[in-house]
Amino acid sequence: MTRLWRLTARSVRNVLSSPPVGLVVFCLLVSLLGAGKPTATTALAGEKEKPRRPAPSLDGGKAWLNTNKPISLADLKGRVVLLDFWTLCCINCIHTLPDLAKLEAKYPGVLVVIGIHSPKFDNEKNTESIRKAVLRYQIRHPVCNDADMAIWRRYGARSWPTLVLIDPDGNYYGQVSGEGVYEVLDEHIDKLVKDYKAKKSLKNDPLPFELIEEKTGPLCFPGKVLADATSNRLFIADSTHHRIVITSLDGKKIAVAGSGTEGFKDGGFAEARFSDPQGMCLSGETLYVADRKNHSLRALNLRYQTVKTVAGRGEQDRRGRARGGPALQTGLNSPWDLHLHNGTVFIAMAGHHQIWTYDPAAETVAPYAGDGSETLEDGPLAQASFAQPSGLTSDGKNLYVADSEISAIRSVPLNGKGLVRTIVGEGLFEFGDQDGEGKAVRLQHALGVAHFKGNLYVADTYNSKIKRIDPENRTCETFLGDPAGWLKPKMFNEPGGLSFAGNKLYIADTNNHRVQVVDMESRIVRTLELQGVEPPPRDTKKK
Repeated sequence: MTRLWRLTARSVRNVLSSPPVGLVVFCLLVSLLGAGKPTATTALAGEKEKPRRPAPSLDGGKAWLNTNKPISLADLKGRVVLLDFWTLCCINCIHTLPDLAKLEAKYPGVLVVIGIHSPKFDNEKNTESIRKAVLRYQIRHPVCNDADMAIWRRYGARSWPTLVLIDPDGNYYGQVSGEGVYEVLDEHIDKLVKDYKAKKSLKNDPLPFELIEEKTGPLCFPGKVLADATSNRLFIADSTHHRIVITSLDGKKIAVAGSGTEGFKDGGFAEARFSDPQGMCLSGETLYVADRKNHSLRALNLRYQTVKTVAGRGEQDRRGRARGGPALQTGLNSPWDLHLHNGTVFIAMAGHHQIWTYDPAAETVAPYAGDGSETLEDGPLAQASFAQPSGLTSDGKNLYVADSEISAIRSVPLNGKGLVRTIVGEGLFEFGDQDGEGKAVRLQHALGVAHFKGNLYVADTYNSKIKRIDPENRTCETFLGDPAGWLKPKMFNEPGGLSFAGNKLYIADTNNHRVQVVDMESRIVRTLELQGVEPPPRDTKKK
């Protein structure tokens, strides 16, 4: 039996504020219910187990998704219930989703996972934003919009993600915080299954949930774009179709890399497989792709139309923040964007909260900036801190980072010397939609950034706007986007990536499943009409 630890609120805060943040916090808090909240004990760590009390209700949610009605714990008697307290911005929550899917597949009908979406950002209180995230991350269990965090408080959650087990009698069993807790959960779910099978009080017939769907067309939640004026090509990370779409700058199909079925496979364009590809960079006829969910870098030979893994092992490495090494032997952690400078590929390593580099000539990867703490800290490269960096660009001297979880834009020297500095942004819980200068500026989970004529253009994702920032004066103004409260259809819906070609700005309009093109002189916005690009055939198999 895995040893279980007693954690106080103070120790939780200490763990979450120290590197490596977001790693597993091995703290199964098994408890009696006192004043409606769990109280930490070590009841399963070897001492005699105390009587369990009924779990708190799931009342108070604003809306439910993937089900045609609200779900109560009484509906789930006879089954093991796993509550996933998550928020859609959080990389640790995103990392937990594959583990939940694995548990659901191992215990079909017996285990019911319920997502309790308890928001950090204002935008995440909107049911529509959660609905898009459920579709984007292909979540196949019910999700409750806990917009007011009523259920969160009832269960005493203090960090994202928090996973709570409820036994088949509807009693609170325990909880664990952080990512990478599959083994702990599996061990205790297995124990509950065996206990209740012996009592002959375990149900295992599948529950029919009504999963939400959305017709998307040729693209499905495109995360990033890369426009190249020299070759007249546009590269689109068709993220939830798990492929790379290549067109001319006016949208005519050139090629598609990836079969459209999620997986991890090298080979020709038609047979290769990706998993949530994101940022890209181009070196001659080689396109490098951040294959986010495969925790790898893939190299597309555009001349011969082949895909090859060049960095990463195809699985997440949560512990390798301080070490690099041979590219194919070193694990990566959710690479989200790439930028090429002088032959070196810079990587926004969202899962490690760092900037890394890949050297194609030496075939090595290494940390470049950031100590792995999930916070905002300026200073020397190795001592600075980032929080889920997700977008990269440069002016040739500095690398600019869209540091999403702190709603910040950061500057990183490209010469390996000097200091990381913050252009705009104040910290993990300082966000909003405010133009201005310096400390007055507020963004909301910005995922993309592009440099153009001395200014930075930012995909201010959760504000569904494009902002223009002067990096020297630290001024920010809204360049494009609808006013707050603007009626549908909106100009953008959570855009994730930007790229310039000539005088045109290409925008990955992620939640609208399209690419938008902006004429920089007139500011006229049009939707790129894709010609010859079809959605992949429906296929749920993974290899």
